[in-house]
Amino acid sequence: MCSMTASERLSSNGEVNVEIYRVNKNASKDAAPELITMFSATSLGSAIQLISLRVIQDNRSLVAIMRNGDITTASLDDEMPVMEVQGSVDDGFLAASWSPDDSLLALVTGLNKLILMTSTYDVISEAPMETSDFGQDTPINVGWGSKQTQFHGSVGKAAAQASTSNVLIGSSPDEDNAPRISWRGDGAYFVVSSITTSGNLSHRVLRVYDHQAVLQSTSEPVPGLEHPLSWRPSGNLIASTQRFGFEGGGAGRTGRHDLVFFERNGLRHGEFELRPDQGLVPAVKTSALQWGYKVKEALWSSDSNVLALWIERDDASDLVQLWTIGNYHWYEQVKYLKQEIAAPSNSHFTSVEWHPEVVLQLILTTTCSSNYLHPVAQIFLRSYAWETISSQTEILLTPFRTQNVPPPMSSTQLALTIRTQDTSSLGGARKVMNPAKIGTWSGKDTEIRFRQIVLLASAGAVLSTMLVLGSSSESDIIMVAKFDREHFSESKTVVMPSSNGCLRVWEAADGELFKVDTNNHTITSLGRFSDYCFTAQHISSPIDVCVGLTGSGKLQICGQDTSCLSLATNANSFTMMGRLSKMPLINWEKRRVERGSKIVVCIPSAMSLVLQMPRGNLETINPRPLVLEVVRQDLDAGEYRKAFFACRKHRIDLNFLIEHNETAFLEGLSSFVEQVHEVVHLNLFLTTLGFGAHPPSISTISKISDALREELEQKDLKTYVNTILTAHVIKTPPDHESALSLLLRLKGAEPALVEDAVKYVIFLVDANKLFDTALGMYDFSLVLMVAQHSQKDPREYLPFLRELRAIDDKSYQKFKIDDYLKRHTSALKNLAQAGSRYFDEAVQYVERYSLYEVALSIWKGTDRYENTLMNIFFTRTFWWCTGDWLYERREFCQAAAVFVEAKRPQKAMVAYEKALEWQDLFELAVRHSELVSEEDVQAMAYRVSEDLVSKKRFAEAARLILDYTTDVRMAVITLVQGNEFSEALRITTLKRKLELVEDSRAQINEDLGEMKEQLRKQLNRIRELRVKKVEEPDEFYGVEDTALHNVDVMTDVSMAPTAFTRYTVAPSTAASKISKRSSRSKRKMERKVGSGRKGTVDEEEYLLRSVGKLVGRFSSTRGEGARLLPHLLKFTPDHREEGLAMQQELSEFEAELGAAIEEIWTVSIISSAPDDSWAARMEEAERQRRINPVERVAKPQIDGESGVGKDWKMKLFEL
Repeated sequence: MCSMTASERLSSNGEVNVEIYRVNKNASKDAAPELITMFSATSLGSAIQLISLRVIQDNRSLVAIMRNGDITTASLDDEMPVMEVQGSVDDGFLAASWSPDDSLLALVTGLNKLILMTSTYDVISEAPMETSDFGQDTPINVGWGSKQTQFHGSVGKAAAQASTSNVLIGSSPDEDNAPRISWRGDGAYFVVSSITTSGNLSHRVLRVYDHQAVLQSTSEPVPGLEHPLSWRPSGNLIASTQRFGFEGGGAGRTGRHDLVFFERNGLRHGEFELRPDQGLVPAVKTSALQWGYKVKEALWSSDSNVLALWIERDDASDLVQLWTIGNYHWYEQVKYLKQEIAAPSNSHFTSVEWHPEVVLQLILTTTCSSNYLHPVAQIFLRSYAWETISSQTEILLTPFRTQNVPPPMSSTQLALTIRTQDTSSLGGARKVMNPAKIGTWSGKDTEIRFRQIVLLASAGAVLSTMLVLGSSSESDIIMVAKFDREHFSESKTVVMPSSNGCLRVWEAADGELFKVDTNNHTITSLGRFSDYCFTAQHISSPIDVCVGLTGSGKLQICGQDTSCLSLATNANSFTMMGRLSKMPLINWEKRRVERGSKIVVCIPSAMSLVLQMPRGNLETINPRPLVLEVVRQDLDAGEYRKAFFACRKHRIDLNFLIEHNETAFLEGLSSFVEQVHEVVHLNLFLTTLGFGAHPPSISTISKISDALREELEQKDLKTYVNTILTAHVIKTPPDHESALSLLLRLKGAEPALVEDAVKYVIFLVDANKLFDTALGMYDFSLVLMVAQHSQKDPREYLPFLRELRAIDDKSYQKFKIDDYLKRHTSALKNLAQAGSRYFDEAVQYVERYSLYEVALSIWKGTDRYENTLMNIFFTRTFWWCTGDWLYERREFCQAAAVFVEAKRPQKAMVAYEKALEWQDLFELAVRHSELVSEEDVQAMAYRVSEDLVSKKRFAEAARLILDYTTDVRMAVITLVQGNEFSEALRITTLKRKLELVEDSRAQINEDLGEMKEQLRKQLNRIRELRVKKVEEPDEFYGVEDTALHNVDVMTDVSMAPTAFTRYTVAPSTAASKISKRSSRSKRKMERKVGSGRKGTVDEEEYLLRSVGKLVGRFSSTRGEGARLLPHLLKFTPDHREEGLAMQQELSEFEAELGAAIEEIWTVSIISSAPDDSWAARMEEAERQRRINPVERVAKPQIDGESGVGKDWKMKLFEL
């Protein structure tokens, strides 16, 4: 980074020689600036001749505007730039200013004409500035709020009618009479401050113009208005200065000096006073300046946050004050004296400028040096969260732990005898609201200029340590002084490598860090930031690390044993809290704050974070991590009340009280009840269980509620009756009966308490559910109590209750209640207890709701079951119905057993046949030979064998055929189908049927042929698709070409469709068409996705899965062949030849299949240089979306499947 600076010398012939230098910011301190060009110009007057020097970035040119009217330029791309005159104005120039984007140039000529040019020096406007016209924004006075309409008290209307024309409006004695031009940050307007002669005295007037040089507004007359002028880049304020207490000046005391602000419409907008006691007036005054100093320029920083005042004093010690605004109060943030920037004695600043891009970087030049400065903000964190603000000759103190007082107010003030530039705080035992002086320390070396203080405290140490950072002519100096509550001890000196550092860890200008050893008075290297961090903090953890924030917003961390790491790239402030430890990061929700907010202080003990808004007001928030950390600490310490109310106040899920440590919470449940003893709070805790983002499990909720209920029942049942009821109803499923039982138990002793409790339960539970629960408890008084307090209509439930109470038989009454509540099992039991007269109704009830198993359990072992006649009736009534019911539910085995018990063998055999329980089936058939003939048995055997074959139970099917038929051929065929060749060979040998094995090899040959044809077709198609995917990706995937992202075509329905239509067609009708699809068509479309239809993007994945299935099929066929090969050796030589041929065919296809798999599942990796273009980024995003099917489909393995490994071949065939 570099800047341009110029110097001028007056020659003997009356011309001025201008030399332009390039100053490298990163060069060493002793490096000389580089001369890039020089030129001569005619001198006009004794003032500075070079009034503007600007680098135009668009064409990389240097533009110099001279007072004599010359505009000269030079190209910075030339090896030796030469200044050339682009144009000249005979009247000369008094002021010049470029717009922020370098597109416009505003000039004021010697005849007070305003000229506006473009960057190519074409004149847009030229007009005189002196005019009586206010401008286009002339205000309209309707009389509302004017002085004439106001109440004037005792002076009456005469005060309103008094003339103000006799007020003298003049200029300041410090006036330099030169015009000033300042642009707004967006370049839409600029303001010109110039001397006007209208009136009795000459005075300053501000005129605002737009970017066409059209006058917009003129400021109201301001007596004593001075020449400094700066328009805030954000656009809301125009800054200048005003003098008081002289003829033509403002009405006020002599010596008063204000910084005043104007709006774009020319009206005043506030001011504040510059006090002479701030060090502006030098000790020795000369006659050059009336008040001993003057404000030479005012300049806003590029971010509109800091206003710089360039002040010239009598003793030639110029200074710059930096002012910031907070909560509508102006603070002097930093004061830079000449000694602090190492300027030679008796010299002035030659220029003061803010860097246009680097925020808050101030560039100061003198006749012999150039300095880059950056104001540093410091944050102090203590247990009481003290924050300090230096204001004039006092320090404003506020403990944010206990109070939140917004500036400019404070909790207390510490008065100082002299002005301060830096403060530091140290925790102690004194009263925080009554600070007192403990001593004075003075630097011995008067040549050292001190600028920063750091206080250090050690646990248990008697003496505290103070570090004072200062600057000498060569480097920074750190003074180390020990002190107690009474006095300071002798100080030691530590010399740093260079200057411009900060304490306690000293940071050099290049970002290198050094740790200061206060005991040995030495320094050690601690690492290096990538850039200089204007805000940095040191962390004393197990390892020394530093966190810093650069001017560009990079938040970095580095240490002695760690390299520099970037934590964030867009930070504007940070704060430190707690100890540094390794903890897993949690994705907390983000919380929006106002743009430009800054962290003032973090108070972990108060679970709060104080933010300062851009306007200056303070806001306190409670981030969830801070709240949870404090809640954890309270839970670990057994402070359940504090933890509960913290969660309640900050809306933290109360489930966290259990989730933190469930075992400890259960053990300390009695302490929890003692501390949180309010009924309403216990009810709140119970009702929140099971809700939230991370609710406990159902078993945990039941465990907590039962334990809390037992604790409260032992403590005080009557007081906590509502909480106990809550514990019953929050469980899953809710225990409503237990809750109502409790009410029933208390009804006689505490009727008023029960009435309130019923109302509370009805508030928690649906009244209809509670009514049904009470009805199911068979207590009509409880039912009536619930019904009355639930505001149910008596016409709805009274007739029903009267009907139930009219039933004399209690069992039958309970049956009616259970039937109404659809509790069929309980209803059947109550109906059975009602007696034999309801038996027929019970039978109908069983058949209606299929309660056969319940009926068997109820009546089995009774007299009705044991009685022979009744047993027949019972069997006919229940067993048959039960068997049919099980058969309809396809529980064939259970149905067959019931039918056997019911003496219905034919139905049992049908059920056994459906269940494929062929052993029980044929045992029952042979046992009941009178019901099943021999032919029926054989037919049954063929049917069951076919079903067994369909279920791949070949051995059982063959066994069945051999046992119950004489069809040996069918049995052998069945065994061969199941690859049971050994058993098939045994049967053929046993039955003397050796010719049955000769045709088994043909099926394997046919299967191999089909697999070869399928593999070759699919492999060729995969090759075609992969070629198409590379050559024509748009057609293959059906996606947009990134090269066509900027095609602009009108969406006109009358235009013929083109190749670009699918990228530019309006989407209005497409949405309506899609919305008209029915659910049936949507399901049809979903089935098409991934179906592998030819020509679709899913075809390749479908083919890969098909090849995988082919591998499984081949493995099965190879296994069949492997089991057949040993048997082919036992037959004739022809059989041996067939076995050899089959083994060769299997081997060849295995090799072909393996080669195809390797070809298909080989992913090609194409490496190319990274491209950061838009098209490349879009292609990368599309490439991530289109995952290769090879990555989605697992690569199949041929070996090791179907129980057959690599050694499946018969070696005898190869001999």
